[in-house]
Order: sequence, then C-alpha cells, then structure tokens
Amino acid sequence: MRRFVVRIALSLALLSERCSAMISKVVVTGAGGQTGGLVFRKMLAKPDLFNPIGVTRSEESRKALLEDTGAKPEQVIVADVADDPSSPSGAALAAALAGCFGLVIATSAKVKPTGGTNSETGRPNMGFPDGQPYKVDWLGQKHQIDSAKAASVSHVVICSSMGGTDPDHMLNQFGKNPDGTGGNILRWKRKAEKYLVDSGLAYTVIHPGGLINEPGGQREIVVGVDDDMLPEQNKTIPREDVAEVMCQSLLHNAYENRSFDMVSGPDQEKPVQTFFFMLPSKIGAKNTDYEKGCIPGEEDEKTEAAAAV
Repeated sequence: MRRFVVRIALSLALLSERCSAMISKVVVTGAGGQTGGLVFRKMLAKPDLFNPIGVTRSEESRKALLEDTGAKPEQVIVADVADDPSSPSGAALAAALAGCFGLVIATSAKVKPTGGTNSETGRPNMGFPDGQPYKVDWLGQKHQIDSAKAASVSHVVICSSMGGTDPDHMLNQFGKNPDGTGGNILRWKRKAEKYLVDSGLAYTVIHPGGLINEPGGQREIVVGVDDDMLPEQNKTIPREDVAEVMCQSLLHNAYENRSFDMVSGPDQEKPVQTFFFMLPSKIGAKNTDYEKGCIPGEEDEKTEAAAAV
C-alpha cells in the first residue's frame, strides 16, 4: 500500500512540473558567490530544464566563473545589482531578464574583518567593506524585484537567512557604526522579502540556517517557519542542499508563494533520497509571519541613505 501511495504521489509531482520550455531561461544573481555559484552550476548541469544566465559584480569574477564552469560567454554578465535601475548595470540586468521565467536572488552583503580588535569582545572588528546591508540586501534586492516585475518574470526565489524574527540577533550587530547606522543585515533582508511578497510576483523565500561547505544530498532536509527550529541541536545546512532546493522551487508548484526556514539533520555519509516536491507540505499551509521581527521603516531608510552619502 505504501509503495502505491508513493507512486501516486510521484505521478502527481510529474504532472505538476512546469514545461521545460517555460523555465528554460533563469537569471541567477550572486553567481560569483558560493551559494549563487552552486545554483548556477546545478542549472548548467540540467540543460534540458535550465538555460541559466549568471550575474557577477565584476569582470574578474565573470572570467573566473566562465573558466571554472565552461559556460558560454553569453551565459555570464556583469552587473552591480545595487546600482540604480537607470544605470548601465540596471540596463544590463533588465536585458538579461527579458524573456526569463525565473530570477534567483543569491546576492548578499558579506561580512569581513575590517581591521583592529573589538575592545569589549576581544574579537576582530567585522563589517561590510564591500557594501552595507541597506544598499545590498535592501536596495539591491528591491532593484532586482522591480526589474523582474517590469520584465514579467514569473517566479522569483530569494536565499535569505534564519534569525529574522529576532531584531537583536547577533548578525544585526556586525558593521554598525558608532552613530547606530549600518549593519542590521537580517532586518534589511526581511524588508526585501516582504517587498517581494507584496509585489504580486510568485515567490519562494528560503531562510537557511548556518551554511556549511559540506557535501549535499546526504542529510534529511528539515523545514519550519519563524525560527521555530532554532532551539534544536542542529542549526546548519550544506550550501549544496540549499542550492538544490532553490533550483527545485522553480520546478514544482508547491513552492509558489512560500516562505520558510530550512536546516538539515545529521550527515548520513551516504545518499539520502529527498522528494523535493513534497518538502513544502511538511509545514502544511504555514508561511513566514512578517509581523514578527522588525522591518525597517521610512525613517530608517532616510537615516541610512544620509549616512551612505
């Protein structure tokens, strides 16, 4: 009986998959980074389903990605998504999105050592020398969402982060200036997520736990909402598993208009079968509650914009 039920479920999943002609072109921003790069590589490996267009921030990163993946030159472009849509970068992104089924947003501000040691913690000072979260995680993602809507993109997927329900989360402290500006990466990410949810575009927002560079496909994937898994022992997940779910979210209707958290179980050190089309059903109809946590308002935006000048 169990095998019969599984077969029926698999048949229904195949029926629910979108036609490959509809999803052939997908823009992947942040393709020069770790998670976005994995998404891009996975899509390249499935040419019968995807024709990915990777977006990198610099020509140097573009050349490295082309050399590493063997992608065609036209499959990787350069655009700084944080630039205004009217800029050359904005025009390049708009051109790439023309005729696209999907957009995968894997861009994020990157925390790095900024020099010196914190006198209170004794740890290295950390910040965002390549762009504050306000610019990268809010304005950059907003620009991408606006461009996707203008291009009539059907489905937008965002890789975000767990911890968004806690305004005082440790990650929000990185990069803060003495005057209180800067930092707040999870708050600005949450603002971009809510903007996407309210945009009218079909969306999938994934909040992974701590990302680890270990083999994917060897752990059970556990989903939840509103950081309700944080007290559990494991709070991490391989980047490769996150990248796979991001790809799968464009193949199955079950991922449309879903926002959820994701971690993994222990490493089984052998392949673990995952029925990706069933993953969202593990949380039923639950979705992220954006009333929880703290989303920056207009005054916060004005303060950050003034500080960025």
